[in-house]
This record gives sequence, structure tokens and C-alpha cells, in this order.
Amino acid sequence: MAINEWPEDQRPRERLIKLGSTALSDAELLAVFLRTGVSGKSAVDLGRDMINHFGSLSKLFSANIKDFSALHGLGSAKFAQLHAVLELAKRAINEELKVNTSLSSPQAVKNYLQLLIGNKTYESFAVLFLDIKNRLIVSEELFRGTLNHASVYPREVVKTALFHNAAAIILAHNHPSGSCEPSRADIDMTKNLQQALGLVDIKVLDHFIVANPHVYSFAEHGLM
Repeated sequence: MAINEWPEDQRPRERLIKLGSTALSDAELLAVFLRTGVSGKSAVDLGRDMINHFGSLSKLFSANIKDFSALHGLGSAKFAQLHAVLELAKRAINEELKVNTSLSSPQAVKNYLQLLIGNKTYESFAVLFLDIKNRLIVSEELFRGTLNHASVYPREVVKTALFHNAAAIILAHNHPSGSCEPSRADIDMTKNLQQALGLVDIKVLDHFIVANPHVYSFAEHGLM
């Protein structure tokens, strides 16, 4: 049965308008994005198939166009639309962090980092450069590596921080393997960066490890 034949209070779009987006399941939110299903399947069914096929929303978002289009009912147009929505969300949070202090919006920082590096299939090391009021100046991916390791060079971090005239920074890297617990190497690397940046009077406010859907904060766990 097509969604437009459902009772109005069960249709995803109408429920979103009435109850807000948080009331909808992942499949229902995808149905609003998809708008229509395919022969024999509603948009909600197709949304559910997408999640089951890729295993999670995170893996769906990180799928390349070939894998994305392999699922019946999807194609290059939907791929482009989905990534446009993700980019708009990232830019909206970026704007928020440029206006408001990052320290007053820790959840916004986490959300931004999830969109920035959480869906990458390789290990990515990013830095958020902040002004004297802890507002975002710019974010950059400085290093990238394999699934297990990214070489991080303190000199490059210091040089880039000075170039942006940053007063403080937030470090972040992802764990594509899925575990957000820091390794001994992660902890040692953070200390090395703190020491190097301290020499030029730049504070390291936090280090986040992103393993969607989880984000680990060094500061929240007393490691900063």
C-alpha cells in the first residue's frame, strides 16, 4: 500500500510536521527524504531496506555511488540529494560554531565532527582552529592514514595553527574500526601535541575520537 493511502496520522511527513523529526524512526526519516517507494514497496519499506542493506545510517552515508546505486530504487540522483543534505547539515553546524563559543556547545562540536569525519572509511585526523573566544575559525583535515593508523606531525599542527592565528584548537580523529576508546598511542600523541602547542601559547581544549554513532571526549574523561 502506498503511503498516501495510509491513515494521515501514520504518514511520515504528516507525523514529522505534527510531532517533530525526533518522533520518526530512521526508516521514516529516510522515507520523507525518498518521497516515493518502488513497485511493491512503500518509501518506509525502501528506507528500512537501505538501513538493513548497509547495516547502519553511518555506513549508508559513507557508501560510494556504486554501492549506493546497487540497491533497487536508488541511483545517482538520490545519492546526490543525500550528500547535499549531509553537507547542508555540516555547514549549518559550522556556522553555529563560528558564532558561538565551542565550549558552550559541546554537542554541536560532536555533531559537527560526526559529519566531518565520522563516515570516512580511512583514519582521518582533523583540527578545529579557534579564536580567542573559542569560536571556530576553520576546520581542516591535516592527516589521513589507513584504517589503523594516521601519522600526526606536531610541527605541521603548530604551523597551521599559527597560520590561522588560532588561540586554541580541538583535535579529532576517527576510528573506522568502530571502537571510540583511545589507545595508548592516542593518549601519548595528545600529550605531545599539548606540549608542542604550549610552547607557542596555543591551548588544546579537547581531543575527540569519532566512531559513529559514538564520540569520545578526552576532556570529559579527565584526560586533558
